[in-house]
Amino acid sequence: MDQRELQCFMIVSEEMHFARAAERLYLSPGRVSQLIKALETRVGAPLFERTSRRVALTPLGERFLADLRPAYQGMQDALSRARNAARSVDGVLRVGFLGTPTEVVTETVTRFEGRHPSCAVELIEIPLSDPFGKLRAGLVDISFTLLPVTEPDLAAGEPLNSVPLKVALSPAHPMAGRPSLDAEDLAEIPLIGLSGPAPRRWRRLTAPEHTPAGRPIPSAGTASTSQEGLTQVALNRGAMLFCTPTAAYHGRSDVKFVPVTGLPPSSLGLIWCKATTTAAIRAFHTVALTR
Repeated sequence: MDQRELQCFMIVSEEMHFARAAERLYLSPGRVSQLIKALETRVGAPLFERTSRRVALTPLGERFLADLRPAYQGMQDALSRARNAARSVDGVLRVGFLGTPTEVVTETVTRFEGRHPSCAVELIEIPLSDPFGKLRAGLVDISFTLLPVTEPDLAAGEPLNSVPLKVALSPAHPMAGRPSLDAEDLAEIPLIGLSGPAPRRWRRLTAPEHTPAGRPIPSAGTASTSQEGLTQVALNRGAMLFCTPTAAYHGRSDVKFVPVTGLPPSSLGLIWCKATTTAAIRAFHTVALTR
């Protein structure tokens, strides 16, 4: 059954006047007549008696109205509750983060819960190898991730930070003792990339395929998590790029983190599904931007 036809029937039943019903529905009187006629065709008999002077329900129309009204009212109430929920900032907001709950993440959560005490934040780790899966599956509402993100179904906020990169090397690597490396040095260092369903352009953020001058960067295979990659690094099976805060978080004695110059900085931002944007999501993004 076409919802527009049912809505039109209910409004005409209330107004008993096609022109007034059309005004309420923001339709032309002719369109209202079309919708009622289509509904009557579905039913198989007239629902209204129409003359030049009056509009009235037929006996069948009266029975149909009595049967339809509770369901229609229930649908309207459900829609109203959903709209109110979408406009309110309460309940639980599920926030994803990529492997490392950096200060950007924890400080945003603290400020948000202080500003909106009726909305609790549940933090959920997002695997590096699948940065968008939980968001699209409805398992998280909004997520911190690396920018840029150009997925057509996802909205992305402004960058929340801009930090330099470090490369994780085994202490046995010949370049591990240097105070810093240039981006062109990566042409001699096989990088560990990410496995999983992440789009290739996103995976290139963590393991670029070429230096800024266009020299190819060799691959050392892939890993699905930071710790998996760092274990390969510790075994001197490759290197892995990290932003500076993440490198500090993952500090360990069997891995050396060496600054890399000449690469674009790493930026963290928020993403969410365009189709399921709520007031809580918008509020969280606003809080994140007002650091």
